[in-house]
Amino acid sequence: MDSIGGMMMKWPAQRLTTGSKKSFGMYDEAAKLDAQGADLIHLEFGRPHADTPVHIKEAAKAALDAGIVHYGDFRGTLSFRQALVEKLRSFNGLDYGVDEVLVTNGLTHASFAAFMAALDPGDEVILLDPYYPQHVGKAELAGGKVVIAELDKADNFAISKEKIAAKITDRTRMIVLINPANPTGRVYSRAELQAVADLAIAHDLLVLSDEVYEYITYGQAPHVSIASLPGMRERTITCFAFTKAYSMDGWRVGYLTADARLMPAILRITMTDVTHVNVFVQEGARAAVEGPQDAMHALVEADRRKRDIVVQALNQMPGVTCAEPEGTIYAFPDISGTGRGSQELAIAILQEAHVVVESGSFYGPSGEGHLRICFGSESEARVSEAMDRLTRFFNTL
Repeated sequence: MDSIGGMMMKWPAQRLTTGSKKSFGMYDEAAKLDAQGADLIHLEFGRPHADTPVHIKEAAKAALDAGIVHYGDFRGTLSFRQALVEKLRSFNGLDYGVDEVLVTNGLTHASFAAFMAALDPGDEVILLDPYYPQHVGKAELAGGKVVIAELDKADNFAISKEKIAAKITDRTRMIVLINPANPTGRVYSRAELQAVADLAIAHDLLVLSDEVYEYITYGQAPHVSIASLPGMRERTITCFAFTKAYSMDGWRVGYLTADARLMPAILRITMTDVTHVNVFVQEGARAAVEGPQDAMHALVEADRRKRDIVVQALNQMPGVTCAEPEGTIYAFPDISGTGRGSQELAIAILQEAHVVVESGSFYGPSGEGHLRICFGSESEARVSEAMDRLTRFFNTL
């Protein structure tokens, strides 16, 4: 009970006080120096640096001028969902109808709706550690209990069927997958995804697949959507967004796909919380899907150049080793050779080098001994300057 205005009342809801505490990680720490006018290079933000491509912005402007400003379909505009159906078929190898696609306010909204629709109090959700912390809070708000399956950094954080299987109980409802993976930068192979699929089918589980980085891959291995594997379409909810590859993080537009039998429950959530997504923003996103992809490919190539700068520099710093990210906009260097803890080192880097990086421990126990560095969040020149600052920092440890 809290005292408000001299009265005692129940506040807030118990589910907000018993779940994991919401944290913004090193962003909160950096805000103090930002307020003092320090020249900080922000490599903790999981956001793209570039502006949204012009043709996407122009489509949204044209929609406004055309009077596309009124209520739309609860599921998203039909023309947009038709464009997404074609994209899903051609890029992801997924065959869905327009009523099996739901437009959402970004991937965060999509995954939250999926958790809310799928979980009853006490249902268990398996996350692969290192994990994306936001998924913890969303699962808990839906009444779920998060269970961690730790991946092995000695095996490059590969998916382990045995480690996941050991966490499955009679209460397990869902396995959450991020592919390509934040924070490790892994792009999971078809064999790794098949291991998850085998477990989901054998134990009658759902899979929530977060594929926001689907276009941002750098190696020869293609991105594979787990829903495309045999037997997985009917038990997978796949979440996508325009945030990263199209540099549309502030637009807040994404979508999910699910079998027709799953969609009514998910729609019950989204119709209650937002009704539907902004209609003229959907026209901009449709232009991203249907229009030329040159700008998106250029953005990914810019990320590749910055990745190479970061990996080369990190591997020359004493006490630091860094595997080459296969995808995403993150490097996940191992700093255990310094003898310093991840959070301690992230704070020291902020204070002494004025570079903001995230502690690996922010992403779970398996992240300890690592830092997460977002090379996508700044220009190439600023990323290079950050590496110079980090080189000086590590050389003086």
